[in-house]
Amino acid sequence: MKKISILIPSFNEEDNVVLISSRLVNIFNTVLSKYDYEIVFIDNYSTDSTRQKIRLLCTENSNIKAIFNAKNFGHIRSPYHGMCQTTGDCTIFMCCDLQDPPEMITKFIEEWENGNKIVVGIKNKSKENKLMYFFRSIYYKAIKKMAEVEQIEHFTGFGLYDKQFIEVMNKLDDPMPYLRGIVSELGFQRKEIKYEQQKRIHGKTKNNWYTLYDIGMLGITSYSKVLMRFATIIGFSFSAVSLVIALIYFVLKILFWDKFPMGLAPILIGVFLIGSIQIFFIGLLGEYILNINTRVMKRPLVVEEERINF
Repeated sequence: MKKISILIPSFNEEDNVVLISSRLVNIFNTVLSKYDYEIVFIDNYSTDSTRQKIRLLCTENSNIKAIFNAKNFGHIRSPYHGMCQTTGDCTIFMCCDLQDPPEMITKFIEEWENGNKIVVGIKNKSKENKLMYFFRSIYYKAIKKMAEVEQIEHFTGFGLYDKQFIEVMNKLDDPMPYLRGIVSELGFQRKEIKYEQQKRIHGKTKNNWYTLYDIGMLGITSYSKVLMRFATIIGFSFSAVSLVIALIYFVLKILFWDKFPMGLAPILIGVFLIGSIQIFFIGLLGEYILNINTRVMKRPLVVEEERINF
């Protein structure tokens, strides 16, 4: 009997953990009864009653397992670590907020049985904020053009991953893994299934501007050299233009010493324009250095506090 693993990261999801587990267990008891299964919650140091409810679920059903992190290790590292701890013939990653429909897993498994090592869900529609969906679309299209590796638009990680790919993930030893890029770069044959993302049923999203910026910049700095090359080209261009203007001003001043006042306007414009461009690209350079620094330190993805039912 083949075993299906479901990995669900959680953080302050007290209103959702029981609901999503009941829906998944019902699916495995009916439609997918020929499969063995495990549902693994990896909790990122919740401060509400999420952990207590997960403990109760584990007590009632030995197929439900839990990993409790010693602290919050972020929305990038914790899910990746959890996927690497699963033991099934394939692993399905999905969010706890029920925006990813649990019923989709039957389609994922069907395509997996047809020979696809990776089956991913693509949001072609969404019931989330339309403005946010619009900005996400712009980002996906931008990084797709900039990245050296093919990028998957409107892919959040929701999907099925064969055990062979999980083994690849385990071998990477990457302290800040960008799953979406890894799937594109190192993944096997992939099947994409479109779906409409639902609204969050309970609670508020844990994503804010900072977390979205964090994962967005990780994707850019991990898979694109375009911005740094662009910065270099802009730097050379402005240096050349500045040199020409400086020479022209110098010649005019020598030829018309008394009739050619330099004035403060061109100096101030040049200083502020070039200065602002320099500051922008220094910040961009800092993002790349920060990405390198995180990887060089080789810290563990997470530190576990407790495991249940493993």
